[in-house]
Order: sequence, then C-alpha cells, then structure tokens
Amino acid sequence: MTVPSEAVDDIDEVAELLAEARLRRPNNAPHDRFLTSYKARMLYRSEILRPPAVHGVKDAVDLHCHAHEGQQDALSIAKLASASGMKGLLYKSMPGMNRPDLSGPAEAVRALEDPLHRWADEMDIEPIRLWSGWICTDTRGLSVTEAARKQLESGISAIWMPVFRSANTLSKVGGKAIWFDKNADPAAWTDPLPWEKALQVGNYTIDEHGRLKPEYREVFRMAADHDVMISFAHATHREIEAMAEQVRDLNITKAVVDHPFSPFLDLSLAQMKELTSAGVYLNFTYDEISPLLGIDPAVMCRTIQEAGTHHVTLSSDAGEPLFPNTVEALRLLIAHMRAFGLTDEEIREVSSANPSKVLNAA
Repeated sequence: MTVPSEAVDDIDEVAELLAEARLRRPNNAPHDRFLTSYKARMLYRSEILRPPAVHGVKDAVDLHCHAHEGQQDALSIAKLASASGMKGLLYKSMPGMNRPDLSGPAEAVRALEDPLHRWADEMDIEPIRLWSGWICTDTRGLSVTEAARKQLESGISAIWMPVFRSANTLSKVGGKAIWFDKNADPAAWTDPLPWEKALQVGNYTIDEHGRLKPEYREVFRMAADHDVMISFAHATHREIEAMAEQVRDLNITKAVVDHPFSPFLDLSLAQMKELTSAGVYLNFTYDEISPLLGIDPAVMCRTIQEAGTHHVTLSSDAGEPLFPNTVEALRLLIAHMRAFGLTDEEIREVSSANPSKVLNAA
C-alpha cells in the first residue's frame, strides 16, 4: 500500500495507515516504511565514520542521559561526549545519586567534574558541561516539597515528575514488587497492575477534580522560582493536561515532555501542538526509534516538522546495555532526523540551541 505524502495532511493519519500496512504484511515490515527508509539510507551522506570516534553530535546537549548501576559508566560517557565535541549531558540517573553520604544527584555529578577535567587537560580537548536531574519520588523519607527544596538548594538543574513508580508506569509495564511489598523477592518484576492497584501503590499527581495535588503544584512553583527544567515524565494524559495548566499559570519556560511517542505517553499530533502552544518542549528520544519501541523515524521527522522545531529537542534516553551508548544513540537519532528531512539549521536548533535554553547554557 503506497501512501503519497502530498495526499496526507495529518501525521496521525499517516501513523494509522502505516499501522494498517504493518498488520497486513508478514514479519511486521510494511512496504511504506521499507520504501521510505531505503531511499533515505541510500541518499543520506555525512562525515565518514572512523570508529571509535563519533561524529555528527557537535555542540549537542543531551537532556536525558542514564548512567546508574548496571548501565553505561558515567565518567566514560562524559569523556566520549567531550572527545566527540558535544556540549553537555544532563544525567537523569547515575551511581551515587542515592548514596546516604551524598546530598543527592547534584553532588554525585559534581564529583565527576574533577576527573573529567583532568583527563580533558591531558587530552587537550574541551570538557563537556555536566548537569544533574532529580526524580521527585526519591524523597529519602521527606515530603515531596521538602525533598525538592533540598535538591534545588544543592544545585540540581532538572526535576522529573514520577517515572518508574508512577501509577501510569505500574499499570502499563509493572514494576519491582519490593517497592510495595517489603517481603517480595528484590529481583521480582510484576506484571502490569490493574489501574486501581496501581493507584494504591504508585504515584498519581492529580486529585479527583483533575488538578495537580498541592504538593506537586508547589514543586512546579519551586521549579519556576529556580528557573530549572521540569519534565512531565510518565504522566497520563489527564496529568499532562494539569501540568500544562501549571506551566501556563506560572509562565514556566523550561517544561519538557519526554518521549512523546512512547506508550507511556502516546500523544497525538494535536496534543503535541497544544503542549508546544503552552511553551512545553517535546523531547524526542532514540528510545522511541530503537528496536525496543520501533517508531518509524519518518513519522517522527514528519511530526517534528508539523509541530515546528521551536519547541523540540532531541535526546538519547540511553544507557541501558540493550542500547548504544548515549553519544552513539544521539548520533543515530540526529542522523535519522537529518536523513528524513530536517535541515542542518533545524538539527542545530533541536539538538543544541533548544536544549541549551532549557539548561540555561545558551
């Protein structure tokens, strides 16, 4: 089934047609995607790859880098990012963030700076900048607002709303049983929980009237006062609407929706446009086009073009062993978006200029 691009005005219609084609063909390989991807891969040209050097990420800023236990090494990926000419990494997770002898993520990330700078001096290259983020379920026994105040004072640059422990996440993919059953096997991962059970044991940020609960409204206010990034994380559509209302009310300029195509969010183009109209950035990630999720990169590129690049960023959301490292994941995402139609100026905007604004690094 061939879908002429000029005959389709709505990117959601494109997605529906591709989904239909995928169901009709064996091996989950729709002809439309095969056709567009083969043309892109044959025509795309960039700087010649000379491993282990990574090209194509100059001045890029990654707003979503993972490096906690069992994932990529935080210092090694900072060195590779520096050698590759990147501008900086925002660590969403890394070793030490939960160490009792450290105040939190900001101190853990600052501990990387000296070894990174010493190495960069030896190599005679410019070290990248490092930023730290905090997930608001990591309260260490404090209230959400008390923990947020402490982490902001310590120097974090970003706050994530509930992620793995959100009711939405638990209802869609389950979670570690030990989180809500102290007698459970620490290695056990549950099946997706029924919604009512997920609400009981997980975090849900809105009340019965559809408004953000007071403690989360206060976290948004503190993020606005400190002028730091705040991510909607794994919120439901109703939660996203309530968070966007706070963004409007507080004139927040550094709000981000991560991986809008992920099944956790599953946003339509209309919803994405509504968010960008409120000043929220759409942070598209390598995770979405990876084999694990398999979003068609042509659809992602068309969506970015339809939504407009002014409030779009590109990030890796990488670190897990099933992914390339963050630098290579970001190179792949940037290359795919360029191959499928973003201009060099648009690539610079979404990979460097916009994330730099979000982190006050412009």
